[in-house]
Amino acid sequence: MGAGKSTALAAASELGAEVLSSDEVVHELYVHDLELRRQLVARFGDEILAGDGIDRDVVAERIFASPPEREWLERLIWPLVHARVVSWCQEHLAHTPPPKALVVEVPLLFESGMTADFDATIAVVATEHVRQDRAATRGHHAQEERATRQLSQDEKAARATYVIHNDGSPAELRKQLAVIFDQLSTT
Repeated sequence: MGAGKSTALAAASELGAEVLSSDEVVHELYVHDLELRRQLVARFGDEILAGDGIDRDVVAERIFASPPEREWLERLIWPLVHARVVSWCQEHLAHTPPPKALVVEVPLLFESGMTADFDATIAVVATEHVRQDRAATRGHHAQEERATRQLSQDEKAARATYVIHNDGSPAELRKQLAVIFDQLSTT
C-alpha cells in the first residue's frame, strides 16, 4: 500500500496498454453482483450497505481486524475477481490488432495465487516512509493490519519478473515502466 500501483496503472495506460484494476473489479462486484451482496449482508449485517452497493471502508474495518473474516471474504471474492480478469484478458486479446499490452493491477497477486495467468509481473516498491506518507495522505484505514496480510516488498520484488522502485515522481515511474514495456515487446 502506498508504493504507487495505481500511478503505475495510469502510466501504463498513457503508454498504450489496456489496463484493469482488480480493486475496481471488486467495487463493480460490490455494486452489481447481487449474490455477493446477499452473502456479505448475511455475514456482516445491513450496516455495510451504502448507496448502490457495499461500503468498502466498513468491510475493510471488519476483515482486517479479524483474520478469519478476511479469509472468508478472500475465498468468496478471489474466484470472482479471477474470472473477471480472465474474461477481460480474453476479450482484449481478441481485438485486431491486439493491444500493446494488457496490464492488471492486483495488490495481492502473489498471495492470491493468480500469477500463472500472467506472462510477466511487475512489483512496484517504495521505501517504507514514502509508502506510509502516501497511504496516510489517501486516508487508508487499518494500514498495519493490511500490511500484515501482504508479502513484504522484498519478497514481492524477488518473485516479480520486473521491479519498479518508486520513491520519485510519476514521470520517473513512467520512464521505468516504458523501459519494461520495451523489453517485453522484444521478447
